[in-house]
Amino acid sequence: MPTVTGIRFKEKGKVYYFDPGDIPLKAGDKVLVETVKGTEMGIVAIEPRDVPEEELVLPLKKVLRLAGEEDLAVTRQNEEKASEAMKIAAEKIAHHGLEMRLVDAEYTFDGSRVTIYFTADGRVDFRELVKDLASALRTRVELRQIGVRDEAKFYGGLGPCGRELCCASFLCEFQPVSIRMAKEQNLPLNPSKISGTCGRLLCCLRFESESANAEKGRQLPIEIGACVITPAGEGKVAGYNQSKGLLTVLLEGGSVSEFPEEEVDEKKE
Repeated sequence: MPTVTGIRFKEKGKVYYFDPGDIPLKAGDKVLVETVKGTEMGIVAIEPRDVPEEELVLPLKKVLRLAGEEDLAVTRQNEEKASEAMKIAAEKIAHHGLEMRLVDAEYTFDGSRVTIYFTADGRVDFRELVKDLASALRTRVELRQIGVRDEAKFYGGLGPCGRELCCASFLCEFQPVSIRMAKEQNLPLNPSKISGTCGRLLCCLRFESESANAEKGRQLPIEIGACVITPAGEGKVAGYNQSKGLLTVLLEGGSVSEFPEEEVDEKKE
């Protein structure tokens, strides 16, 4: 099996496989690698290991070398240049009157190209803007429109649960999330309750949906509509929350309450 190492180019970015060659690598090492864009600096996220060929896209690009002090200095200079590029881009966008929101800018390691990321509500004709930026920055310019989920990942923040956003803390790739996942979990279909800071459906709906699907094979403790006896009196089962193990009961007085399944007994005829 080929020996590969996993390299990440952004702190919470996707991991890409590279050929480490004979270079001894450990997690956290900064390395220079060959990419389709040219030479780039990344961080070792997965130490060298053997991986089956069917899991790889061959041929693999190579790890060139461990980053030295001079390489780190170049990276710092590129970060300063990227900050200046953001200022210039903001001025040019205002000059052209374009409806664009700048998010980030980054230079390739060799400084031959700068990629500027932005969000917009629709398509933007930025051909003239690219020409102006290339002239002002004296390098090749690539403008890349990203989605609002990518924007939230870049800025970070706290979710409605009070924890750091999933996308900014551990998610490397976005997976599709559908309203069906919320329905399966009996969640209120209120956009403010099931949407994240990006305005899209919460990524965690997918995690809970996977757990709910795993529970589907579990038989209901009491059938929906069955007459039961609860600590609050008699009633009928109206629903079942599998993830929490709670039965929703419509009581004889007309109120609705939830009870742990072990506290509910089916009424015998």
